[in-house]
Amino acid sequence: MTYALTVFMSFFAVMNPIANTPIFLGLTVGENKESKKKIAKTATFTAFIIVVSFVIAGKYIFELFGLTIPAFKITGGILIFYIGFEMLMSQKAKIHSSDSEDKNNISISPLAIPILAGPGTIVAAMNNVTNANLIQIGIVISIFALMIYLTYLAFSFSDLIVKKVGTNLISVIGKLMGLVLAIIGTGMIVDGIKLTFKL
Repeated sequence: MTYALTVFMSFFAVMNPIANTPIFLGLTVGENKESKKKIAKTATFTAFIIVVSFVIAGKYIFELFGLTIPAFKITGGILIFYIGFEMLMSQKAKIHSSDSEDKNNISISPLAIPILAGPGTIVAAMNNVTNANLIQIGIVISIFALMIYLTYLAFSFSDLIVKKVGTNLISVIGKLMGLVLAIIGTGMIVDGIKLTFKL
C-alpha cells in the first residue's frame, strides 16, 4: 500500500489532471463537446501506450544505453525538481509549452506528448520500476491507468470543472503539486547520491 501510494502521488504530482484542465481548454477553443471528448480519448490513450512502453522496457533501455540507476535517479531528480520549482514559482513549465496551432493533431502533440507523457512522467514511471518485481510493475501500470482515466474525465468535463472550481483554486493546486514534485525530485537526488557512494 505504501508503494502504491508513493507511485500514485508521483504520477498525480507530475500529471495533475485538474491543473492540466485549463491547458486542455486553451488548446481546444472552438471545438464542440463531442470533438473535445474525442481529442481527450486519443490524447490519454496515446500517453498510456507511451508510458507503459517505458515501464515494461525500462530495464532493457538501461542495458541498451549503459545507463546506471544512480545516474538516472540524480538526473531524473534534477529534472523533476526543476519542473516542480517552475510550477511553485507560478511559471508555466517549459515541459508544457507548445507553439503548435494544428487543432487536428493536438491530441498527439502537445497533449499526449509532452503534457501527459512528457519527460517528467516518463522519469517518474521508470524511477518507480527500477529494481521492481513483476507485482510492483503491475501496480505501476494499474495506477498509471487510473491516472489516465482521471485525466480523461477531467478533460471531458473541463468546462464544468473550471466553472465550479475556479481558476484561483486551480492555481493553488498547481503550486501544491509543484512543491510535491520538488520534494520528490530532491528525494531522487538524495537516493542517487547514496547509491553512488554506497552510503
